Amino acid sequence: MNVIDLTHTISVNMPVYPGTEAPSLSVACTVEKNGFKETLLHMFSHTGTHMDAPAHMFKNGTPLDVFEASQFVGSAVVIDCTELNEGERIGMTFIERCRELTEKADFLLFRTGWDKKWGTAAYFGDFPCISPEVADFIVDTGKKGVGLDVISIDPITGSGFDNHRKLLSQNTIVIIENLCNLDTLGSGLFTFIAAPLKFENADGAPVRAFAVKE
Repeated sequence: MNVIDLTHTISVNMPVYPGTEAPSLSVACTVEKNGFKETLLHMFSHTGTHMDAPAHMFKNGTPLDVFEASQFVGSAVVIDCTELNEGERIGMTFIERCRELTEKADFLLFRTGWDKKWGTAAYFGDFPCISPEVADFIVDTGKKGVGLDVISIDPITGSGFDNHRKLLSQNTIVIIENLCNLDTLGSGLFTFIAAPLKFENADGAPVRAFAVKE
């Protein structure tokens, strides 16, 4: 069994969505003083590699803590979109290239290669996003979720959150953003797990995302 980590490490100097406060990790207790080490974490719910819940966009949307744990586990396929230029949309052409796998998978993970820009100003540039047609496909085929290696499923320059709203309005789909290492997974199906921090009324939460390949 091969387990591949798809998660960025949370740190005080990590990239965060523009206008969002960076996380802080304060030493609360030390082995020398207290006999054990403990850290006080202070961060937004959509920090780092994280999951968006329907409650992120809708007042009566389902929060992550209400979902069954099975929502966060399933088969997945990586869709290679690295040929796209800045600002271009991920269209149905990419779905059609591996249509059989995309129909079988519970999760669709879109690889743009943008994770290689992590830690640079370019990470907040005009990254590729899914088209409305791809969002419709995700809804129509009953996916558990969709993931990307960029900071948002909608353009950073936009304000309407169209993809967020279309997907999360179903109350059955979650979105995972800021994934990494999708280039290591190949083109076949694998088991995908994205386990969010479980806190009350969670509109989103950091996840430890990973792939399991036999």
